[in-house]
Amino acid sequence: MLLASCLLACALVAPVAGLVAIAAEGSGGAWPHLLNYVLPGAVRDTLILLTGVGCLVIAMGTGLAWLMTAYEFPGRRIFEWALLLPLAVPTYIIAYAWLDLLHPVGPVQDALRALLGVTGAGVLPVPDVRSMGGCILLLSFVLYPYVFMPTRALFLMQAGGLLEAARMLGAGRRGVFFRVALPLARPAIALGASLALMETLNDIGASEFLGVRTLSVSIYATWVNRSNLPGAAQIALALMALAVALILIERWARRRQRYVSQTQRAPRARPVRLKGWALAGALTAASLPVLIGFVFPALYLVAQAWRRIAFAGLPHDLGEQIRNTVTLSAFGTLAALCAGFMLAYAVRITRAPLAAASLRVGSLGYAIPGTVLAIGLLPGLMELDGALADAIDWALGGTAGLILSGSGAALVYAYATRFVAISAGGVEAGLSKLSPSLDCAARALGETAGGALRRVHLPLLRPALGAAALLVFVDCMKELPMTLLLRPLNYETLATHLYGEAARGTYEDGAVAALCIVLVGLAPVILLGRLSRRPSLAHAAPNPPAPIPSAVAASP
Repeated sequence: MLLASCLLACALVAPVAGLVAIAAEGSGGAWPHLLNYVLPGAVRDTLILLTGVGCLVIAMGTGLAWLMTAYEFPGRRIFEWALLLPLAVPTYIIAYAWLDLLHPVGPVQDALRALLGVTGAGVLPVPDVRSMGGCILLLSFVLYPYVFMPTRALFLMQAGGLLEAARMLGAGRRGVFFRVALPLARPAIALGASLALMETLNDIGASEFLGVRTLSVSIYATWVNRSNLPGAAQIALALMALAVALILIERWARRRQRYVSQTQRAPRARPVRLKGWALAGALTAASLPVLIGFVFPALYLVAQAWRRIAFAGLPHDLGEQIRNTVTLSAFGTLAALCAGFMLAYAVRITRAPLAAASLRVGSLGYAIPGTVLAIGLLPGLMELDGALADAIDWALGGTAGLILSGSGAALVYAYATRFVAISAGGVEAGLSKLSPSLDCAARALGETAGGALRRVHLPLLRPALGAAALLVFVDCMKELPMTLLLRPLNYETLATHLYGEAARGTYEDGAVAALCIVLVGLAPVILLGRLSRRPSLAHAAPNPPAPIPSAVAASP
């Protein structure tokens, strides 16, 4: 098991070595062009986007977490789970929806013109959503739950006595928040912000739709539009360096944080009941993220899908796209779940430092943007395709073609590499709740290691495995960058079909696919909402000593 765990970890980080190999194949002649025309603008836009999204998700997520924890107002219990709904909407769908909603001849400007009694498109001074500011706002309204969830969990952990002591010493409500609660919540805020920034780095669709040329968009354009794979790999190395820098900053921000388990549950501070203008402000602050990040885009998709179906029926290839999406996502989920279980279970049964290191190394794929992983996978896959083709030609005397790349196996490998951290984190969290005495009892009763796994561990791990499988499946289904770059020819999923329709400006034709993605994405959000209401989980540490991706599965 230890050897298998080490080999699996090496296979999961192999794309990094492949990326370096492809980048080394490029000639130095491409660098003057990259340095003069590509990298300066891409790095500048990426840094501006990261800074803006980081500031907004921290402000929104932390403020909403404190509002849901420290104050009582009508509808608070509804907002506790409704504020998670934007997680069901991928970033490229939020951009797709709002681009059409705010179009000069879209429903918002049509309603404003009718209200103000003016005619003519473009006469209203409505800010253009196709801008850096629009991209920052829309991404922030989708990604703020990454900060909201762990920060609210940590606020719930804080003993009410600390806050009451601060008030007795003369601190007002603002002083209690800024001088006591906020400093204690910094590790959770740093964790959530780093996850949101990783998603921002991985984004292609929203940035391209909104006219922001980030490093990820530049990688895609260099590879697909200019057919320059080594140049794309060289840009990808710059993007990976930026991702590593974000991880190091997040680790540094919580380097001194420690958690102390308590034998008794600490009393929570009593929420303050809001009235008057304070109540109106709280309802407005809690409603806006839900309306902008979920309700309005979802209603738009329902209306556009209904219009498309009423006019021309369902798209003729919708069934094929759903089948392709489900098939790839199911195989990717199975591969990620098996790999994550092997990595986490090796730590359980061997207790070896090498097994723990393999788990951490194998989980690094989540921290690498999808475009980077896609490029890094190519050298190994091309070698394997060549070896398999030669073997089939020798054995059968025929030409096999691209077995792995042409069948979707490359995409399944990419899904497993990127999302194994979620499954490993879920399995690791589930195993941590199983007492080691169960293992000893099973062995004392004559069970082998395999028997203990089959009859003891797997039945008890079913909830954790099911939750991890659900999260991985939805992530695979809505993943866009890797699917765009590694899918077989003429192979459309819901995500790639939506991307193509948005690129052509035919928004109505892509609404049905977008609505399907959002509806399936609601499943893990409902699961997270149910888990977050459990008292035992609400007081659990939101930031266990695990790699960044593992904290995603354990954050509720």
